[in-house]
Amino acid sequence: MVERVFQTMREIVSFITRAIDEIDREQVARMIDLLVDVYRKNGRSKILVMGAGRSGLVGRAFAMRLLHLGYNVYVLGDTIVPRIGERDVVIAISGSGSTKLIVTAAEAAKKVGAKIIAITSYPDSPLGRLADIVVRIPGRTKISRGEEDYFARQILGIHEQLVPLGTLFEDTAMIFLDGVVAELMHRLGKTEEDLRAMHANIEL
Repeated sequence: MVERVFQTMREIVSFITRAIDEIDREQVARMIDLLVDVYRKNGRSKILVMGAGRSGLVGRAFAMRLLHLGYNVYVLGDTIVPRIGERDVVIAISGSGSTKLIVTAAEAAKKVGAKIIAITSYPDSPLGRLADIVVRIPGRTKISRGEEDYFARQILGIHEQLVPLGTLFEDTAMIFLDGVVAELMHRLGKTEEDLRAMHANIEL
């Protein structure tokens, strides 16, 4: 009766396994090098993570791990986001690369000299063309009726059928960014105990 649950899990894992071989190692290396450089300038450089909808949730999970690693990191939309400047890095997550909020925010960051890392399935998208570094993450992100902007879809009530393929970009991006965290731990000489020391200690 519930076998579809486990079949879906297998299909998602299979997709992510295939996606691993499609991700450009050179672009990932550039992303890692930039993030290591930012760490070495800690206190002077900031990271701003942004994404809409499920991509935003993936971004928040990644930002939490960057905080645990000791980065000066913020998430777009929070009230404490400071001014962004030329020493800073923006990590923009958008499967379509066309979400208006994210593209507009990336354009503003670019104008003040911040470096843009785009995590997207479409390198030739508006976000991809803005970015200094593009990491292409495979995944189905196109939706029916051609409307790609997340907030416009919500306002218009446009939704895809609830199928696993609609979540593949976010699932793959989440696993990829966890891999990035592991590489950063190695490069920065961090241990799990170091990360635990930075974890919230006032939770009930």
